[in-house]
Amino acid sequence: MGFGTWASPHDAGLSAPPGLYLSGTAKIGETLIFGPVIFEALPGQWTCLLGPSGVGKSTLLRLFAGLGEAVTLDGTFGGKDGTSLSNCVALMAQEDLLMPWLDLRQNVTLGARIRGTRPDFAKAETLLARVGLEAHIHKRPSELSGGQRQRVALARTLMEDRPVVLLDEPFSALDARTRAEMQDLAAETLAGRTVLHVTHDPGEAARLGHQILVMTETGITDIPAPATSIPRMYDSTETLDLQGQLHRLLMERR
Repeated sequence: MGFGTWASPHDAGLSAPPGLYLSGTAKIGETLIFGPVIFEALPGQWTCLLGPSGVGKSTLLRLFAGLGEAVTLDGTFGGKDGTSLSNCVALMAQEDLLMPWLDLRQNVTLGARIRGTRPDFAKAETLLARVGLEAHIHKRPSELSGGQRQRVALARTLMEDRPVVLLDEPFSALDARTRAEMQDLAAETLAGRTVLHVTHDPGEAARLGHQILVMTETGITDIPAPATSIPRMYDSTETLDLQGQLHRLLMERR
């Protein structure tokens, strides 16, 4: 899961958050998952990875998270320029993976519990308030909606404060207004980190991506994004134009 704390690049022995690199072909057993591909995520920037279901986006993400035990990669991957990713990565998976017997505050501080360190409950409560769940701190996951559970998982990921953050459809269960609010919060909180964000939503990628990549069965294509700060306004001309371009590209490459 990549549980750990990170206050600055220097605390992890890094001068800056590392970029990510992968080159090769991935299989599970005899089944081809993706490849051959060459993938790069720029250091300290937000990379959105789009593509149809089944092309291997989540598998690529899990390799960087150290959860690819079942995957055989004929190639190389890791931090760009050989930088180790050990203790640098936090993952927010598609499933919220909340512990049903713990309340929200305990779930958000799960990393500290696993490491045997003192949980920072004050920070956890602040993050839960920022995702709009301050009134639910002592509830358990079964008492929440799917969207609320996803916001708890986001708070837990932000709690880890890692230089590399992997997000797999992190806002998929949220209504439009809450999704925009959580995108804004994540962009603010993760500024300066290397973020790899798997999404099916072209509008989301158009708002958040410094770098936008489209993955298909034939490889990965880099789509130029505006050289503007994120999150971009959802109704700006540049955002809507990019969203339309991504929609057309995904329709063409189904």
